[in-house]
Amino acid sequence: MIPYTLAAEDLSLFGRDPWWLVVVKAVFCFAFLMITVLFSIVWERKVVAWMQLRIGPNRHGPWGLLQSLADGVKLMLKEDLVVKRADKVVYVLAPIVAAIPAFMAIAVIPFGPAGNEVSIFGQRTTMQLTDLPIAMLYILAVASVGIYGIVLAGWSSGSTYPLLGGLRSCAQMISYEIAMGAAFASVFLYSGSMSTSAIVEAQADRWYIILLPVSFIIYVVTMVGETNRAPFDMPESEGDLVGGFNTEYSSIKFAMFMLAEYVNMVTVSAVSVTLFLGGWRAPYPVSTFWEGANHGWWPMLWFVIKVQLLLFFFIWLRGTLPRVRYDQLMKLGWKVLIPVSVVWLMLVATVRALRNENYDFQEVVLYVAGAVVAVLLLSFVVDVFRDKKAGAGAEEAAPPAEFDPMAGGFPVPPLPGQTLPPVPRRRPRRDGELIVSGGANTDSDGKEADGV
Repeated sequence: MIPYTLAAEDLSLFGRDPWWLVVVKAVFCFAFLMITVLFSIVWERKVVAWMQLRIGPNRHGPWGLLQSLADGVKLMLKEDLVVKRADKVVYVLAPIVAAIPAFMAIAVIPFGPAGNEVSIFGQRTTMQLTDLPIAMLYILAVASVGIYGIVLAGWSSGSTYPLLGGLRSCAQMISYEIAMGAAFASVFLYSGSMSTSAIVEAQADRWYIILLPVSFIIYVVTMVGETNRAPFDMPESEGDLVGGFNTEYSSIKFAMFMLAEYVNMVTVSAVSVTLFLGGWRAPYPVSTFWEGANHGWWPMLWFVIKVQLLLFFFIWLRGTLPRVRYDQLMKLGWKVLIPVSVVWLMLVATVRALRNENYDFQEVVLYVAGAVVAVLLLSFVVDVFRDKKAGAGAEEAAPPAEFDPMAGGFPVPPLPGQTLPPVPRRRPRRDGELIVSGGANTDSDGKEADGV
């Protein structure tokens, strides 16, 4: 029987780099995010155009690859407007508050093994800027700070619709962060660590997407909601909120909001790769016949490929699924994801306790628990459709409610089952009479028709 022990973080290799090497690593992390964002924007427009049988960007650079750079230059050169009723200090700081935390999470993401695998200008170092015993809590903290930028942007604009967009985004991101934290907790329990490098090391034998499939599914859904991407792009739904929280922004401030969205996409994809897809480790077929696949600079290649695949998943969702309603979005977060994540977390904790007691059937229990949670998910879906059918039957049976076009003092549209009242029209003062040329006698018209 193999004894199981909790993972112990060995972070002794971090914090020993000279200051110039720390600067080089920080510049690399920033450049990696910026280049990935520029590529992702062009890639998204190309893929969506391909899905919709269009050409896509093809003017700037070879195959339109410089389109993102041209758009960035255009936004910087556009006129920067500040609305009169805005709180100018908060109005200017809001895009900065939204953009800076998006760059901070990449500092603890491992691009390679936590050892002296590579040499940079003759200095042996790790392929990671830094690591912390609570690195994942650091990622959750900096991701939560970005919410303030969106809320403050909507409030400081001094307009109603940006405020509604900011409140929508705040409620959405807070709701989905709860389920995301529960998905993270399952990984912490199974790996015994919150360090990103230790979590990747714990996946040497088997990736957590296999051991914790429900946690991976929950995190994938929550990361789409966290980044305000389709089909969960409620704060930017053009039909009812014009443009969302960034309606009153232009020029470089508007570009910073867009930059924060795409950087967040890269960040959540990198976190997903680190927690569930083996991090920098080579895929299974490659690692079996090539021993050097997980050494040297090669791990960075596998990491980038996995991140790009998840970015393609974001693009695929945008080109495939329609936008959901806001009530459907919140119902999914509070009534489905949070209960399922809590139940799954309890099952993972039970399996972890059995594993510490050296039981042999812990993996069987984990797989059975996955099947149980899958059944629970199906039951939730069935309940949703049952409620929808019951609501439709009740609407058919109930008499149509009386419609008040000025309920609450404001003009409102009719609800389902209500009908608009007839439009009152002013009756004419006198009946109209037919007036023809030549007076009332029209006998001559008939003679002219006969050719007389």
